[in-house]
Amino acid sequence: MDPDRRKSIGRLLAGWGAGLSAAWPSLGQALELSQADASAGVKAALDRGADAAGSLLGRPDGFLGNPKVRIPLPAGLESATKLLKMTGQSQRVDELVTAMNRAAEAAVPAARPLLKQAIRQMTVADAKQIISGGDTSVTDFFAAKTRAPLTERFLPIVTEQTERLALAQQYNAVAGQAASYGLVKKEDANVQQYVTRKALDGLFLMIAEEERKIRQDPVGTGSAILKKVFGG
Repeated sequence: MDPDRRKSIGRLLAGWGAGLSAAWPSLGQALELSQADASAGVKAALDRGADAAGSLLGRPDGFLGNPKVRIPLPAGLESATKLLKMTGQSQRVDELVTAMNRAAEAAVPAARPLLKQAIRQMTVADAKQIISGGDTSVTDFFAAKTRAPLTERFLPIVTEQTERLALAQQYNAVAGQAASYGLVKKEDANVQQYVTRKALDGLFLMIAEEERKIRQDPVGTGSAILKKVFGG
């Protein structure tokens, strides 16, 4: 090969290599920014979902006045409640249902610290999975990280609230018998455990509703980072 031509090719390759070297830092910065945006956007969505659910449910009539999350007596106790109503004791049934829902409303504020802790401990891998997941991947993340510790946190609060009524003891006695005949699920035979489970179901349901709103209309949230992350 002609020496001059070899030198020209060498200079061309050297220049191309220098251009690539200069481009790599920018590429790294772009990837880093993308990860930072993803984490910030998902944390904002988690925050919004937790705050919305807490404010809607953790107040008087948050459960009792909301048909989506209102806690009824288990279906297997329908015959018992009908009997009570037929004997003029419908007020007692209503009192128990009210007490169960009030117990759930009292427990919800205790969820906030654990939900916030889950947000702080979220990893980049968690963020990527949430963004690429389905309509309720934010909610699924919360449920996976917090359902067990929230059960422990809710149960004493629910117990304190329901034990104020002697009806709670009667519920456990009647539901326990119904469970022995297969009319009520075993996990529903204890009013404290039943209300705790239903309260968490309601909490995650409301978080899921807020998440769907964010995904369907990220611009409408008024948040630049939510628009950037979930608007694609």
